[in-house]
Amino acid sequence: MKAIYAVPACLAIVYRAYSHNSLTPFGIFVAGLTAAVHAYHPWNLPFVLLIVFFLAGTRATAVKKEVKASLTLNAQGSEGGEGPRTHVQVLANSLMASILTILHTYQLSRRREAVYDGQTLNGTYCYSWKGDLLVVGIISNYAAVCADTFSSELGILSRTEPRLITSFNLRKVPRGTNGGVTVWGLVAGFLGSMIIVTTSLIFLPLCSDHTSREVAGGQPWSIHEIIASAVGLTVWGTLGSLLDSFLGGWLQRSVKDVRTGKIVEGEGGVRVLTSAAQEGKKSAGAKARLVGGEGQSAVESTSAVDDSMPAKDPYNPKDKHRKASFGDNKPTRVAETGWDLLDNNDVNFLMAFTMSVGGMLVAAWYWDVPIASILEN
Repeated sequence: MKAIYAVPACLAIVYRAYSHNSLTPFGIFVAGLTAAVHAYHPWNLPFVLLIVFFLAGTRATAVKKEVKASLTLNAQGSEGGEGPRTHVQVLANSLMASILTILHTYQLSRRREAVYDGQTLNGTYCYSWKGDLLVVGIISNYAAVCADTFSSELGILSRTEPRLITSFNLRKVPRGTNGGVTVWGLVAGFLGSMIIVTTSLIFLPLCSDHTSREVAGGQPWSIHEIIASAVGLTVWGTLGSLLDSFLGGWLQRSVKDVRTGKIVEGEGGVRVLTSAAQEGKKSAGAKARLVGGEGQSAVESTSAVDDSMPAKDPYNPKDKHRKASFGDNKPTRVAETGWDLLDNNDVNFLMAFTMSVGGMLVAAWYWDVPIASILEN
């Protein structure tokens, strides 16, 4: 991408992230580096896909933000809602695409100098039918993460309750549960994937009959091949949102607040602890405290409330000074679904990696192109 376009565009996106508080300070720095890597590619495509994903994802997050905030809780106990995204969240969505972009940039730089009849001539940068698999990986990455973002941000607004995709009976779960899916969420995911794929068709320098006559011009695309590829990539990106639901339902623990029935979300996509672990720490500290008397009259106390004080209703949600459990000492945060193996950022990166590599493998099979070609010049 030419610097005359890349530099102002990078500065504009950094300013927008800062002014809208959509990224943390270090998140802005990492996003700037990611944009620079994408902009260094000779084509406009990688940089444009990054920008479209950022703008579309930010817009999806802003849709009925106040309503979505009331549907979940954050780890501090207040209403949920998406805060500024961190550098980890930026990398979870774009790191794989950045790696593939660097590899394809190197591949194009080596191919640009083509040898023809013993003479070194300038080749073409056009993208041929049955061409570079790395490009399929880049598009697959952004189609999948955009589909997942749309599915999460818009699917939670569905009028129907989500159903757990990893359960045999597809049981109903609270909104925001990892692995919970709705029909509207799938439709939103398809829309997010379609936005990325449509953008790719606009900015991909596809080889034509004219470029095929140039040195290293490549095989031209037919209308049928363009449509088939667009449909395939859109469906593939939508499957990415489903894969994220499966991975989240299995490997990421969803924690529910018993008092409200809402899912508790960790700031920046990190893990959320259940009350059991927190109560264990509190009880250990309480048992270490002894009060009253000497010798045998000394007793262990685990109560923070004097018996002379008037009784309080332990179930009153308006009492901000109540204990972290009910009056019967049951935990207020329990695991709703999933194993506590990965956090949300880990799941997102694993999904993006799988869909990028899987997209290249499927294209290699469909085009009958060896996967080892990604290492060729």
